[in-house]
Amino acid sequence: MSDGDVRPARVAIAGVGVDPLGADATIRRCAELVELGGPRHAAGVNASKIVEAQDDPSFARTLAEADLVNADGMSVVWASQILGRRLPGRVTGIDLVDPILELAASRSWPVYFLGARAETIERATQVLQERHPHLVVAGFRDGYIRGVEAQAARTIADSGARIAFLGLPSPMKEEFFDQQRELLGDCLVVGIGGSFDVLAGAISRAPRWMQRAGLEWLHRLMREPGRLWRRYVFGNTRFIALVLKQRLGRLRA
Repeated sequence: MSDGDVRPARVAIAGVGVDPLGADATIRRCAELVELGGPRHAAGVNASKIVEAQDDPSFARTLAEADLVNADGMSVVWASQILGRRLPGRVTGIDLVDPILELAASRSWPVYFLGARAETIERATQVLQERHPHLVVAGFRDGYIRGVEAQAARTIADSGARIAFLGLPSPMKEEFFDQQRELLGDCLVVGIGGSFDVLAGAISRAPRWMQRAGLEWLHRLMREPGRLWRRYVFGNTRFIALVLKQRLGRLRA
C-alpha cells in the first residue's frame, strides 16, 4: 500500500493479495487513484490467475504492485471464507464498467477503450456512449497490439485519457501495463478481460441466477468447452489444493 492512506490489508490467497473491497468501495478507490495521478493499475484475479501467478514470478509481481486488486471470481471469495478472512464479494470487470463511466462522465474525465476486434470495440464504444451521453471518449482501438504495445500506450497517453479500459486476455493486459507504464501518462488502467464482446452483444453473459450462484464459469465452459475445459478441470483442482494447503498451514501454525 502506498500514498500515505490507511486501507485494509489485502487478503492473501495462495500468495496473491486481494483488496477486501466491495463494488462501491472499489469505485471510490478508482476515483482516488485517478485523482492521485497515473499511471495506476486496477486488476482483478480469479482462480486461474492465482494459479498462473504460482508459475510466473513476473505476473505475480505485477499483481502485487497493482494499486487495486479485486476478486473477479466467486472461487476467490469462497477461498477467503475457508482461510478465515472473508472478502466482501465478487467485483467483476464488466460490472465496474458502467459505474466507472458514470463517475468519469460526472467529472469530465476522458476515457479510452482498447481490446477485442475492430468491429466489436467500435460497437461497444457506441453502446457505452449511448448509455452515458455526457461521457468524453478520448479514443478506442482493437486489441491486436502484439509488437506495437509501445505505440498503443503512447496513443492512450496522447489522447489525454484519465481512465483506460483494457479488454485483453491475461496475462497480456497485466504485461501491457507493467512493460508500458512509463508511456501511459496520467491514466488509471482498468483490466476488464472479454467485457467488450459482451457489451457489443457479440456474446452473452450468464443469466443473473448463475452469476449470483457463482456459476458464471460454467456458462463460459458450456459456451467454449474446447478452449476452457482444461483450464477449469486442472486449474481449479490446483487452486483448491493451494487453498487447502494454505489453510492447513494456518491450522498447524
